[in-house]
Amino acid sequence: MDKYKRLISNTVIFAIGTFSSKVLVFLLMPLYTRVLTDAEYGVTDLIVQTGNLLLPLVSLGIINAVIRFGLDRQVRKSDVFTTGLSAILVGFCVMLLLYPLLSLLDFLSDYTVLIYAFVLMSSLRSLCSQFVRARGQVRLYAVDGIVSTLTTILFNVLFLVALDWGIFGYVLAIVCSDTLSVLFLGLNAQLWRFIRFKGLRRTVSKAMLKYAIPLIPNNVLWWITNVSDRYMVAYLLGNDANGLYAVAYKVPSIVVLVSGIFMDAWQMSAITETQGRGSFFTRVFRSYTSLLFITGSGIILFSKVITKLLVSEAFYPSWQYIPFLVMATVFTCIVNFLGSIYMVEKKSMLSLATTAVGAVTNVILNFLLIPRFGVNGAAFATFISYFVVFLLRAVDTRRFVRMRYSELRLAINMILLLLQSFVMILELPYWIAMEIFLTALMILLNAGELLVSLRKILARR
Repeated sequence: MDKYKRLISNTVIFAIGTFSSKVLVFLLMPLYTRVLTDAEYGVTDLIVQTGNLLLPLVSLGIINAVIRFGLDRQVRKSDVFTTGLSAILVGFCVMLLLYPLLSLLDFLSDYTVLIYAFVLMSSLRSLCSQFVRARGQVRLYAVDGIVSTLTTILFNVLFLVALDWGIFGYVLAIVCSDTLSVLFLGLNAQLWRFIRFKGLRRTVSKAMLKYAIPLIPNNVLWWITNVSDRYMVAYLLGNDANGLYAVAYKVPSIVVLVSGIFMDAWQMSAITETQGRGSFFTRVFRSYTSLLFITGSGIILFSKVITKLLVSEAFYPSWQYIPFLVMATVFTCIVNFLGSIYMVEKKSMLSLATTAVGAVTNVILNFLLIPRFGVNGAAFATFISYFVVFLLRAVDTRRFVRMRYSELRLAINMILLLLQSFVMILELPYWIAMEIFLTALMILLNAGELLVSLRKILARR
């Protein structure tokens, strides 16, 4: 099968499975914002983000190695899955020893056991789903996404509406959905057949850990870049402000939706396709960034409308934080694309180095901008930090894949998004007409690239 056709085929399959789960974020937003107060939503966000921080620590970063080594035809699949499971179990046992320390955190002390359950089941679900994807069972991976969506909706309605369990019910719904997902994947993929502690090839385990361990601080640093601003907003401005900021973060996840579906398929193609890699990466990168910029521009244009439709009146002011967060999210997706080159080359240390620069930049800018500009200072700091990482990776990855960037087009795209953001946030005179004009320019600038790619794909078919 042609590599472009295979990429599109996998993207469509992943879209079927993951689109529903991503859309779930928006379908449940009215429920969350009506059942939970600003402060409660802020606390639930901190709990989930704390769990996300612990995930790479507990799993020893092994999830990234599962997909990378699982796609390697020369590596035995049982060695990959057994190593992944062993790493998670060992890491979780170490985490149990730290229970007294974690329970000392005031805002988490009442939910410590729940966080442990969240981390364990999220780790196991990631292991199972990524292993299934690495084995090429993309349809099962997609079906699991649909099942996970349905169970999450069911548990949210049960725990938040019927039982009124508030913060506890919000997190418990995620835990229960992940548990059912592990059972579903385990039974349908017969994953127990790949658990073989006896005869485990230690060379594979060592290679996986060598690749994965640098990704532990890498993932922690990404977490700092993504989430440190929320802790600082909560500390400096209060949980109410953080609740609004957390809601604003949900809207740019539309961009993550577009990107995440594609990246699942792209990682498989990036690793397995070796012929004409430079031109392949260039063509896909240009189409990918064009779609991201158009999507981001449209979200900024309709940010007020989207917020009005998705959240309760109390959370409506969160719209003003969306534009800069959209810019941050667009460059997050671009950075992740460039990170796939490090993944292909197994250069996890380089991924760590560039991520570290972004995290340090983010923390420094948060200290400087939040006291002066409030919540939007945090959003702008996040954008700048991702843009810095993009510049570093764009230069460094050329050593491995000779991609041809259109620097002028990227610069114009960024300037258009920046203008849209300022026009929207400041609500300048005739801002609606200006926003429509800037969005039209964005579409004109990028639509041609998408059409060229589409014609080439149709010609190959």
